[in-house]
Amino acid sequence: MIVLNADDVRALYPMKESIEAMRAALGLFSARKVVQPQRLMLRTGADAYAVMPSYVPASADVPDAGFGIKIVAIKPGNPRLGLPLNAGLVLVFDDRTGRPEALMDGTVITAVRTAAVSAVATDLLARPDADTLAVLGAGVQARSHLEAMAAVRPLTRATVWSRDAAKARAFAASLDGLPFPVSAASSVAAATADAAIICTVTGSAEPVLAEAHVAPGTHINAVGSSFPDKRELTGGLVARCSIFVDGLDAALAEAGDLRVPIEQGLLAPRDIRGEVGDILLGRITGRAQADETTLFKSLGLAVEDALSGLRIARRARELHVGQEIPFP
Repeated sequence: MIVLNADDVRALYPMKESIEAMRAALGLFSARKVVQPQRLMLRTGADAYAVMPSYVPASADVPDAGFGIKIVAIKPGNPRLGLPLNAGLVLVFDDRTGRPEALMDGTVITAVRTAAVSAVATDLLARPDADTLAVLGAGVQARSHLEAMAAVRPLTRATVWSRDAAKARAFAASLDGLPFPVSAASSVAAATADAAIICTVTGSAEPVLAEAHVAPGTHINAVGSSFPDKRELTGGLVARCSIFVDGLDAALAEAGDLRVPIEQGLLAPRDIRGEVGDILLGRITGRAQADETTLFKSLGLAVEDALSGLRIARRARELHVGQEIPFP
């Protein structure tokens, strides 16, 4: 069995390759070609722990087949310690023998594949000329979403907002290497004023993005909240949007951004247009008009972690990366 640390995973799984893998993962999921239950989530006060298994069968289109599982701890206090919100591991198994093939850092996989999924949705739903970005949040996902959005749209500038203004300024200052300017905004309204794409990656329990903050024609990736009682968007904003999700059943069960407005009578389950994978499969259409406000609500799917882990394991074998641990 190969053990891969965070640096190994980063080197083996660049963003552009992850976007390609997540296109495949979303299509497989919506085609019901993967086997996975809804994730098991344990909540202990503010903390949460999740187990996310998925089996990807072999096919001509997907060379990386097998069983993968992510085990993750969600610790809201971690950012104050200078640590990522999520800490986890991904374990993948050889499809032929069932033996454990690779154990790897799951925090980096989560950061990269989450943003890559948003990139797939953005490529399908944002206006072709969308070139301005607002990121609400200044943590790990903010950094990966900047990279992912730039991979699918020719960004000319980006703005970052955080409830901690100093953190937003420091985050923007750390991004000098990007081919477009990134500035910190003092308010959500200032950050989103001219944004054609908005990514919310705050983990907020209460809405930070309202209808007045979003111009017609904007595309929104709502990523930061993954619990039924937490949300980043107001109900009025969600009701105005054309809504797409990664997995419909999970979204209706776990996404507070959708559940709360449904409970308030502002939205009905039938108002959700469908899964992004259904657009990839040609079953539904995405954006219909230039002034349409589109929303992708992301929760994360186990197949995204499993397929990521299987691809990383294959690349590690090919390039002889990682530490080999004898498995009896």
